[in-house]
Formats: sequence, C-alpha cells, structure tokens
Amino acid sequence: MHYEVLGDRANEPVICIMGITAPGNVWEAHVEAWSSQFYCITPDNRGVGLSDKPAGDYTSAMMANDYANLMDGLGIEKAHIVGCSMGSIIAQQLVLRHPQKVKSLVLMCSWARCDDYAKSVFEHMKQCKAHLAPTAFMEWIQLLIFHKRSWDDPEFYASLLEGRQAAAEDPNPQPLHGLHGQAAACINHNTLDQLKTITAPTLVIGGEGDTFTPRWMAEEIHAEMPNSMIHLYPESGHAFHWENLDDFNQRVIDFVKANS
Repeated sequence: MHYEVLGDRANEPVICIMGITAPGNVWEAHVEAWSSQFYCITPDNRGVGLSDKPAGDYTSAMMANDYANLMDGLGIEKAHIVGCSMGSIIAQQLVLRHPQKVKSLVLMCSWARCDDYAKSVFEHMKQCKAHLAPTAFMEWIQLLIFHKRSWDDPEFYASLLEGRQAAAEDPNPQPLHGLHGQAAACINHNTLDQLKTITAPTLVIGGEGDTFTPRWMAEEIHAEMPNSMIHLYPESGHAFHWENLDDFNQRVIDFVKANS
C-alpha cells in the first residue's frame, strides 16, 4: 500500500481516503492547508496509483482493513479520518470494524447504501473506462462531479481542460480491473443498519447539487448517526470540496481541532 505523508509527526494524525479512480495525491490542494497543523497521510487505495491492484471484487470492509493495517504499520493508534466518496464508505467501515482507531470522521459526498440509480452510475463508469480514451473518460467524470457554476467559470473551466490533459499524460493510469474492483465495493456497500452504533464525532458534508451521490444520501446518514452534523454547500456538486476549496479546508481544520 503506497502512501505519502506531509506535516509534523508530533501533530494530530489525519488520514485522507480518496474516492474511486483517484490516487492519494489528489488531496494535494487540501493537505497543503492542513499539513501546517496536522500530520497528513494520503495513501493510494488498493486498485489505483502505486498500491497493489489485485484482480477481483473489493469490498468497503476489505479496504477498511487495509487502512487499519496501515495505521498499525505506521504506529498510529488513533486518527481523524477524512473520506471522499468511496473513501467515505471505507471510513464508515473503518470506524465500525475498528472503532478504537478513529477519533473523528469527515464523510464527504457519502452514502450508506446504493439505490438503483447509483448502482447504474458505477456500472456505466466501468463501461466508459473500457471504451473511452483517457481524456474522454476524464471529461465524463468531470461532467458527473462538477456543478454548472464551475463549468460557467472561465478560470475553473480552464482547470478542467488541464485535468483532461493530465489524464492523457498519466504515466500510471488505473487499470480497468482496478476500477472494477473499486466499483464493486461502492455498489455493494450497505451500512445503513449499523450507523446508529457509531459514536465518533462526524461531519457529513457535500453539495446540494450533487447528482452522483444526491443530498438524500447525506441526509440519510446524518439521520442515523447520533453524533453527527451536516453541511451541504449550495450550487455545488460531488466535487464540492474543490468548488468551495478555502471554506472546506478551514471547516475541516476547525472540526478536527474541536475533536482532538
């Protein structure tokens, strides 16, 4: 399991778990802000980046155990967990399976279960990966995760074009079987009946205009978790954390500090 660290080891540890298709370095714009105050760990999930990419279906519980083992290997007894999309379902399983390891949770654009719409999105993602060139696949992902206001912003739109070019030049693209494994974990994840047992302080956060993981998913999690708060950004999509970068970064800093 590949990981990178940034910040002083003496500070509170924050483990950042990224979403489907994305390696840990996608956290760069966030850990730049967080690492001055926290010890940030940004691993690559199984199936992507420089971590192993075994064939076959993965599960969110299996991937949570990856993180529990990583914490043991790094000598981290307890950490704050920030999970984005697929990373948030891994975070749910981590606190359910290893509650003693989790100080607090930030669940970004999260879900406790997939409805048929969400399952179809993940299935279609596999088809797009199989048939599209890297630039076209990245464009499809961008259409899925960014709100219209981002597309209407010339500076932001320029960054989307840069992202497509970076996908074309990626020296280590995710293999199709890695995406298949991760998609299985997303589709089959279901913790709805267990959320009420989670007592760790939790921030459920997302975008009001998210069409990938709609707001009902965040609201359902918040309703079930006894020690949670919720914040949904207006005019924001699945990638709300980039669309509201400064506010999100500071909101996480404040939340982690309040629960350290």
